[in-house]
Amino acid sequence: MRGSVDGLGSSSPIGATLPAVFADDDLAQRFVAGLDEVIAPILNVLDCLDTYFTPALAPVDFTQWLGGWVGAETDGTEPEDRLRTAVAAAARLHRVRGTRRGLAEAVRLAFGVEPEISESGAAEWNARPLGPVPGERRPRLHVVLRLPDPTPADAHRLDSLVAAARPAHMPYTVQVTAADSERTSER
Repeated sequence: MRGSVDGLGSSSPIGATLPAVFADDDLAQRFVAGLDEVIAPILNVLDCLDTYFTPALAPVDFTQWLGGWVGAETDGTEPEDRLRTAVAAAARLHRVRGTRRGLAEAVRLAFGVEPEISESGAAEWNARPLGPVPGERRPRLHVVLRLPDPTPADAHRLDSLVAAARPAHMPYTVQVTAADSERTSER
């Protein structure tokens, strides 16, 4: 939360810019010094504005807001370092959205674990026309995530993430597993 900072001096004090008649006026100088204390945080933000748009340097609350602004796949529960990484990668992820690589990267950024993805699609080049169509006839996507200590919230988060990052026409299933339990959700 932005606010006042005790003892923060202004980068351009108002008292120094007053007309000469007020330079020696104690009341005028004390009055504008109070204004300097209120305006100093605003001037500080403006002086450092470029750092607010660099996720590695911005305050955490601003980074969360910035994540919503750039469409980062975050839910507000991720640790600070993962939040900053996801916000920094958001523009790059939008370019590969709907691809296997984009989905894998989105899941890795959200959970910190590489997912196992299997799908029905394929690509092939052939010099002869009317060759066999690669891949399976029915579209499918299955994402498995192995976490050290999974919770039902993890399965819900993965389901929401895959629903947002997959190709729109592709039916999918997700599975969050650990050594002793499995959770599966189908769409």
